[in-house]
Amino acid sequence: MKKLVHALFGLVLALSLTAGFASAQASAPAKAKTAAPAAAGKLVDINTASADELDALPGVGKTYAAKIIKGRPYKGKNELKDKNIIPASVYAKIKDQIIAKQ
Repeated sequence: MKKLVHALFGLVLALSLTAGFASAQASAPAKAKTAAPAAAGKLVDINTASADELDALPGVGKTYAAKIIKGRPYKGKNELKDKNIIPASVYAKIKDQIIAKQ
């Protein structure tokens, strides 16, 4: 009987440790995603950024970077979308990473 109790206790302990490990792993990527934009913390000014800086933004590439530069100056970052410089889907990806300083 003692062996059965010890075996059950060991099984319960192993399951609880595994569940704790799995939940810790599941929450770790969520923390990493929220920390990444904050870690970058540097906004790209679409009025002064180089082609390489614009190209580094997600979804922009060399063609859109050239169009952004050609359309300068911008009063607000939303003009990229409003003037059809970039598609709305690309703007949605970069809107939190850009600024249009005057």
